[in-house]
Amino acid sequence: MARLIISADGPDNVAGWRTAFHHVAPDLETCSWYDPDLELRADDYALVWTLSSADLARMKGLRAIICTGAGVNHLLDDPAFPAHVPLVRMGGDQTAALMADYVLWAALGLLRDARTWALQQVAEVWRNNRVSRTCAETRVGIMGMGHLGAYVACHLHHVGFAVSGWRRSARDVPGIRVFAGDEALPDFLRDADILVNLLPSTTQTRGMINYDLLKQLPHGAGLINVGRGNHVVQADLIRALDEGVLGGAVLDVTVPEPLPAGDPLWRHERITVTPHVASEASREAQVRYVVDVIGQMERNERPALLCDPGRGY
Repeated sequence: MARLIISADGPDNVAGWRTAFHHVAPDLETCSWYDPDLELRADDYALVWTLSSADLARMKGLRAIICTGAGVNHLLDDPAFPAHVPLVRMGGDQTAALMADYVLWAALGLLRDARTWALQQVAEVWRNNRVSRTCAETRVGIMGMGHLGAYVACHLHHVGFAVSGWRRSARDVPGIRVFAGDEALPDFLRDADILVNLLPSTTQTRGMINYDLLKQLPHGAGLINVGRGNHVVQADLIRALDEGVLGGAVLDVTVPEPLPAGDPLWRHERITVTPHVASEASREAQVRYVVDVIGQMERNERPALLCDPGRGY
């Protein structure tokens, strides 16, 4: 019989998770990772977010680890992570829909220069910053065309944006032109009035969004980062904004998190910062997803978001 060990969000939140699982799947046994009498079994699943190296080492005999986030690099980067244990990323329809809505909001904000409106309101200034371009006249390029990237691309395409995508290897997405490989990256960037980052965090992608990459975009382009903060060289981003290479940026992820008081990202007039909230699904939606994943693995099926440690996502 499958059993779920819960460590996500710390000991104070285990009871809330267990209550939610009881409502959705009353037959699923749940336990607290923080129970001093807990004895782990080989058929146990673990629900986690962040863990110490000592905790990760204890999980080497589990059936699988399920992360409450779509990004898992913080687990994989720890030498103590048991790479032989299956690791499944958070997903589900609500997670994807929330991400798509956030990117749509950010793209429309960049298109209409909404940051200027916000600053003018604070200063009590009435000034017309007219923007006559529509979404149909705006090209959005999405870096990272996995599960979330493809969903976001289709959502923006449906609204009316001209959408393209870029990924390491070829993949067909209906209605979306997908560029593949390093050799296609310059052509992809040249066609992106708004660049959306949804890449996984790997050794190849960390620091990838630097000044040299940003200056390949059309002059005055926008950037939306909903991947990981370490994808962007933040000093290069500020330089690109100050020089007019970029017209604006929306950042849901930064380095570090939380962003400390006094960081120049807070104060820049062309940057909108949000506190890593783009696609945090409801507790019930997350619970239903976890129950589905456990069911799949109990039937010896492969979850769609099973992580490949060698690739980093």
